[in-house]
Amino acid sequence: MSSSEVERHVNWFALEKACGRAGCPVCSIVEERTTRYIDNMLFEHVSDRGFRAQYRLAQGFCTRHGKNLESFRDGLAVAILGEDILQSLMAEIQSRKFKKTKALCPACSAEQTVEREFLGYIAERTEHEFIEFFSRSSLLCVPHYRALCVTTKKIPRWLIESHEARYASLLQRVRSFIECSAWGRQTDFDALSDEDKIVWKELARTLRGSR
Repeated sequence: MSSSEVERHVNWFALEKACGRAGCPVCSIVEERTTRYIDNMLFEHVSDRGFRAQYRLAQGFCTRHGKNLESFRDGLAVAILGEDILQSLMAEIQSRKFKKTKALCPACSAEQTVEREFLGYIAERTEHEFIEFFSRSSLLCVPHYRALCVTTKKIPRWLIESHEARYASLLQRVRSFIECSAWGRQTDFDALSDEDKIVWKELARTLRGSR
């Protein structure tokens, strides 16, 4: 089996597993892979000069990923990386003249790599089995569907139709929720399904993704 076949096999099963969870499957995979990336970085790359240089240029992780460091168990690694960043910023702090960040957050860069890989993989799929389990999922959030459309020249018809139908259905459910939430419509609201009573949460996740 070639390396590309192994990669495709791994991506298939990663997506199949992610499709069994609520929400955008690519968001789920990105979150899982990014957490693993940060964990591995703390244990394996703290002494790596190339990584340290990239980390320094980015002035550490962005706010979103930097918050995650507090939950990791390797305080020494966090301290070593943080000391490097604070030391490099002391001249700017003392002069109160701050330069623009010169590089992308390493974790954001890792996320983008995973996103491109899986969106490209999904766009290549025409197998009935894949279409079947992917179509039963929550499908892609709007940010990831937009990214797919921007970066992919030829999107399979099944993928286009499934997302357009899903977004149209969500829009109709949201409109129904709004109408039934009006004064004097309590009976109509009570008749909504449990999912439709909190459809606004689904809408929020779909519009922003889970990142």
